[in-house]
Amino acid sequence: MATVSMLKRRLIPKLQMKASSFGKSSRMVLVTTRQFTEVIEIGDPVSQAKIYEAQAADELIFVDLDASSQYRLAAVDVVRQAAEEIFMPITVGGGVRSLEDFRVLLNNGADKVSINTAAVEIPDLINQASAAFGTQCVVLSIDYRKNNDGKYYVCIRGGREKTDIDPIAWAMEGERRGAGEILLTSIDADGMRTGLDVFLTKEVVDRLRIPVITSGGCGLASHFVDGFIKGKADAVSAGTYFCFKDENPMQTRAQIKNAGIPIRLHK
Repeated sequence: MATVSMLKRRLIPKLQMKASSFGKSSRMVLVTTRQFTEVIEIGDPVSQAKIYEAQAADELIFVDLDASSQYRLAAVDVVRQAAEEIFMPITVGGGVRSLEDFRVLLNNGADKVSINTAAVEIPDLINQASAAFGTQCVVLSIDYRKNNDGKYYVCIRGGREKTDIDPIAWAMEGERRGAGEILLTSIDADGMRTGLDVFLTKEVVDRLRIPVITSGGCGLASHFVDGFIKGKADAVSAGTYFCFKDENPMQTRAQIKNAGIPIRLHK
């Protein structure tokens, strides 16, 4: 079982990036999404990362949304700049397909590397990366949906391609292969602000010994509390919530603490 009651839970802002659709020059911008389709540009990802650090976030997750579909690695320059300006653990995902990709991101400031599509297509990459860099560096990212019959299934390529893989079984296999952490994202709940999928989260947590991060759907501080209590998650990640709510990680953290959940309050 992954969660131990006295372990401090983590609050992790997720910074999703895409190439800007405005102007002549191409640059990576921070965006929010709604069920992985509707995209709203917010601003500069590194500037926002610095704000999150000042607001006592525990870690950050950077996800390059274009990388996998464009068959390229996540924006290394953004990762390098962020690592030079902030001092908290950074997980980076997007387009990772080889040990060399892991090496490039880790050498440019990432503390952990998230793999999604390539893990499904090349499962041995989990084993290889774990052996080469340590389990603590390998995050298995699982994007999933639920069909009309209530059955869950994993999606890849930024949610555009459906698979027949069950996310619970895939999380268990990821742990066996050497992943050090699981990042669950409900595509159905993404950007909807109606709450996390605490049912699927709990099902995964109950079967694993490694930490589980849940994401997708936070719209209220109570949704974070539900993720920790009902979902039993080790960490909750959110993007849209922190971009649009007049509430920062420090304020949300205080509400989580008031609910009796062990969480760090200050930097």
